[in-house]
Amino acid sequence: MNHSIKRISVRAYGVAFFLIFMLGASAAQANDIENGKKLYRQCAGCHQIGPGASNSFGPQLNGVMQRGAAKVESFDYSSAFNEAMAPDVKWNSSSLSAFLEAPLTNIPGTAMAFPGVKSEDERTSIIAYLAAIDVDGNLTASTDEGAGKADSMAAEAQPRMLAADVEVPTHGVLHIGRAALAEEVAAWDIDVRPDGLGLPKGAGSAIAGVEIYDTQCAACHGDFGDGTGRWPVLAGGQDTLTDERPEKTIGSYWPYLSTVFDYVRRAMPFGNARSLSDDDVYSVTAYLMYLNDLVEEDFVLNSENFAEIRLPNEENFIADTRSKEPHFNGSVEPCMSDCLPGVATISQRARVLDVTPDEDI
Repeated sequence: MNHSIKRISVRAYGVAFFLIFMLGASAAQANDIENGKKLYRQCAGCHQIGPGASNSFGPQLNGVMQRGAAKVESFDYSSAFNEAMAPDVKWNSSSLSAFLEAPLTNIPGTAMAFPGVKSEDERTSIIAYLAAIDVDGNLTASTDEGAGKADSMAAEAQPRMLAADVEVPTHGVLHIGRAALAEEVAAWDIDVRPDGLGLPKGAGSAIAGVEIYDTQCAACHGDFGDGTGRWPVLAGGQDTLTDERPEKTIGSYWPYLSTVFDYVRRAMPFGNARSLSDDDVYSVTAYLMYLNDLVEEDFVLNSENFAEIRLPNEENFIADTRSKEPHFNGSVEPCMSDCLPGVATISQRARVLDVTPDEDI
């Protein structure tokens, strides 16, 4: 496959539980900070920052330069991390960059299960941005934006209150609860059917999906959908379903494109689900199609052409008709003995686990 789309390697998915590095206020450093702020969007799923930030999968990172490493008392750091951190440890640019490049190698046993930020320039920018945030979550005057509150990223750290002013009804047995508001129902009603029902309006190209995939997905699913470690493989595997160990990917096994769109929209990226816009999801879905040789690199997926797309393995899936079988019918007494005429035979065997009984059992 000719992957001619230019890839932008932005590998900042899981920035460390601590980031400390003092930088000056030069114009070049301001550029680093601005770039680091963009890269940090991929860290926000685990590490909140800004006014009102709280601990999540990782500790909040406000004022990490001032507080030192492993200094959030309410966060349960791994024993390996605590053992590596002296009470008064202060990180410099060299040691911190080494940790971010390969956390599990730098501190074996750390809970920072992330392959690392391989680009030195990206590590420098991320560190610069974190160093410019004070203990209250405000950007310091060393940036081009000056002092003041952190931007929309910080605002997103604040909890949202839905229907706060809606009066609690007095009806009902327990006199609690209320009818869901239309916007609350809409927030949950996001499933998409294979025929396109439920699709949001929008569009996205495979080209636009490259950067989104690289920044949000590649750390787990590999540069070209080939998987990292035990994370799922998303591309390839064509013509392997009859093999001893088939490669079940979007291009080889999945039946419907709506499954891809719905899952990305609902559950990805890991640790920061529902952070992608609808256009972003269209773009990522289009790019995954491209990685599986289903479309050209200039393909644009939208709510109009979505239902026309067919994945290669769709015809090998059949409708679920179990509700029509006798044992689903409540008026029919279920068979409890001698239900199958003749001798039972083994038609398929379980792989790897050896749980299929022998023929004579």
